[in-house]
Amino acid sequence: MSTRIYVGNLPYTATSEQLTQLFTEYGEVSEATVVIDRDTGRSKGFGFVQMTSDAAAHTAIGALNGTTLDDRAMRVSEAQARAERADSGYPRRTSGYRDTRW
Repeated sequence: MSTRIYVGNLPYTATSEQLTQLFTEYGEVSEATVVIDRDTGRSKGFGFVQMTSDAAAHTAIGALNGTTLDDRAMRVSEAQARAERADSGYPRRTSGYRDTRW
């Protein structure tokens, strides 16, 4: 089983390749992603790393949490499951056309 790791407080210049290099020191990385804002194309300052070994992932979390990358102290922890969004009560629009029933 693989462990998904949350990496927060990243510098906005951080790349997925940098995350891969950083975590490869502790074991095999199957995926590393810096989350990008789709409007600005800029990093949101956090990302996720998937490691193939749970033991390597826990070692990396312990070793890297609180360390600095470009003068920013990273927060590294096991990723939590994404919370379900509550229904807002408004109908979902599936097309670009305005719903005239409102």
